[in-house]
Amino acid sequence: MIKETARSRQPGTIARWLEIASYFAVIIGVFIIVIVCYYEFSVSETHFLPLAPETADSTAEPDKKDETDKTATVEAPEVLRGVISFGDTAGALLQEWLSAEDIQALIEACKNVYPLARIRAGQPYAVYQEGETLSRFEYEIDRDQQLIARRENSRWIATVENIPYEVLLAKVEGRIVSSLFETMSDIGESPALAVRLADIFAWEINFIRDVQSGDSFRILLEKRYRDGEPKGYGKLLAAEFINKGNIFEAFLHKDSFGNAAYFNAAGDSLKRAFLKAPLAFTRISSRFSMHRKHPVFHDIRAHPAVDYAAPTGTPVKAIGSGVVTFRGWGNGAGNYVALKHANGYESMYLHLSGFAKKLQKGSGVKQGEVIGYVGSTGYATGPHLDFRMKKNGQFINPEKVLSPRDESVPAKMLKAYTAARDICRLYLEGKKALTDYTLE
Repeated sequence: MIKETARSRQPGTIARWLEIASYFAVIIGVFIIVIVCYYEFSVSETHFLPLAPETADSTAEPDKKDETDKTATVEAPEVLRGVISFGDTAGALLQEWLSAEDIQALIEACKNVYPLARIRAGQPYAVYQEGETLSRFEYEIDRDQQLIARRENSRWIATVENIPYEVLLAKVEGRIVSSLFETMSDIGESPALAVRLADIFAWEINFIRDVQSGDSFRILLEKRYRDGEPKGYGKLLAAEFINKGNIFEAFLHKDSFGNAAYFNAAGDSLKRAFLKAPLAFTRISSRFSMHRKHPVFHDIRAHPAVDYAAPTGTPVKAIGSGVVTFRGWGNGAGNYVALKHANGYESMYLHLSGFAKKLQKGSGVKQGEVIGYVGSTGYATGPHLDFRMKKNGQFINPEKVLSPRDESVPAKMLKAYTAARDICRLYLEGKKALTDYTLE
């Protein structure tokens, strides 16, 4: 009986073990699937992340995120801009932000770069403030350069740098109605541009005597902008002036010494030994004559001079480079200056209201340098300049003086000059887009 019972139960035991084995197989299968899925997802995800250095700590990523967040929240410094007032000093200007000790440190840092004692009224400046700390000071030395003082690691570092401008090429043109000054103003340009144009053609055109209604001009020049605001003119590349039907052209080019100068279409220098006149934009009130009725004494006397009527204070320029042989009072001549030039020429400037600073007997002056200012000192009925010239000790008529030109464009540079001249003409004639221009 017992044997039969054992045989009868054997199939049931096997079935139970098979059932248990199937459970284990399912569990193992699920486990394998989980492992495979975990591996696939974790590995594939790492392929889209930046690889960290092997030595990096697993906690470094949150720290980097914190640093990024801190950087992103740093505020830009507050910028305060102003203009130097008359009598301002660096100490008075900066005492609002810096201690006396810090101001002295800033002055010392600038001393060998651009001394702050040289700041002058009318020049712009800027102060950069970060929180309670002044981090940067800027001062515009002139229209081209600025002084920059930066605070770096509790020290001041000073440098002189070029002022950044946006430079665009422009064409300016006009027709004279009454005067060059008024025409420039009417077309929205600065009187400074009229002065520059007159300076370029000063050896070719007498802007006091020769300019008349109907004359015209075209100018090709750089205009400078800063923060969207116009900030004056850059290089004047070319100019054309039509006077009494005669065409005068000027093109900027470097001479054989590397200095910028103006030449005509043929490559001849526009600069001569003497200017056409010692001042600009006035009128001739009396010409050279050996028999003129004197306006004060009312008798007939020689007047070996040209009188230029002009407002008191008008700058008077040396017509040529030379040496001062007299500066002082000359009785009827009032305040006057005499210059000695090369080749036996002399020039004299009478009735001045004052002299240029540092001008003394024996001083050397350059052509176009201001030597004094129009006045009415001595025997004069009103403000004017009495201008005289001598050649080998004899008076000559200044209006008839012919002087040689400076050096022309050297032959080896003429091809490059001609190419540059032709491009300027295309700009002036509207045959080439001004936007094609690129800075050198």
